[in-house]
Amino acid sequence: MFYFLAAPIMTYNFILIAAAVIPAIFLMIKVYKSDRLEKESAHLLWTLVKAGILSALLALVEEKVLSFLLNSFVDVNSAAYNIILYFVIVAGAEESSKYLFLKKNSWRSVEFNCQYDGVVYAVFVSLGFALWENISYVLSYGFATAVVRAVTAIPGHACFGVFMGVFYGIAKRMEKQGNRISSKAFRVLAVIVPMLLHGTYDYIATSEQQQGGWYFTVFVIALFIISYILVNSNAKKDKYIG
Repeated sequence: MFYFLAAPIMTYNFILIAAAVIPAIFLMIKVYKSDRLEKESAHLLWTLVKAGILSALLALVEEKVLSFLLNSFVDVNSAAYNIILYFVIVAGAEESSKYLFLKKNSWRSVEFNCQYDGVVYAVFVSLGFALWENISYVLSYGFATAVVRAVTAIPGHACFGVFMGVFYGIAKRMEKQGNRISSKAFRVLAVIVPMLLHGTYDYIATSEQQQGGWYFTVFVIALFIISYILVNSNAKKDKYIG
């Protein structure tokens, strides 16, 4: 009797979770297949996905604390509030958390021997983050949310991961060449550039909800195209750095 009553709910939730997970898996496969020199192990990739999930939990805590402080000291109706919220708190917490878990789980890995590996690792962490975030969203708001996020937020996180990974891979090559200063500079860029893109993404999306317009659509299309070009060009030019 209990199963008869619970089955529809369980089936509906399963469909929602599948709708949340499938786009992330699709993008993971795309990036994985683009790695032409040496495929990464399933163990490392699964570790990075889990790292992305953990980074989402860390970012959630950071955002809650920092948002509370922001609301206490800055007028919520001011332009400064939105800039700080989206560029510093949301983008800063999420991209720095991704990078923290990315570096912890891959920087010293013996498998990190090609520059494009940085893109693969960063995208898998970012999509692990997006996967967990999307599951929580669709269980709260339903299938329509899954559809919207499948074509915006999940690819968006993947794009941020592409930019992070490009600089992360260069940083690794610089370290292997003994250029530690340049390596540190590119690691800083691996956080700052995704932060700026993420903050712009959220800021425009929120502004357009209030005002309308095509800015968000244009920005997203440009972001996807540039990320696609970066994936293909970095994969084709990939070389061993070990």
